[in-house]
Amino acid sequence: MRTGIVAAICLALIGGPLWAKLPAPPPPTEEQKVAAAAKAAKAAEAAKKESELLAKYQDLTAEKYKKAHAPKAAAAAAPAPKAAAAKK
Repeated sequence: MRTGIVAAICLALIGGPLWAKLPAPPPPTEEQKVAAAAKAAKAAEAAKKESELLAKYQDLTAEKYKKAHAPKAAAAAAPAPKAAAAKK
């Protein structure tokens, strides 16, 4: 019986703060709004620069791939017309 009472008291002490609500934050000041807008503009500029660099490096990688695999593709394509001409 004592353990039940102790458990109920513990739950009441621990459970009380769980249902408590925090007050609403104060509205942002003009300085905070300006700072947030500047931060958003800086983030947008960084994202734009990053996307341009990504596109640049994707193009470079595609060019390297094409150069590395071009001789193999040309060699594989060359015998095919000869085989087609031999069938006719």
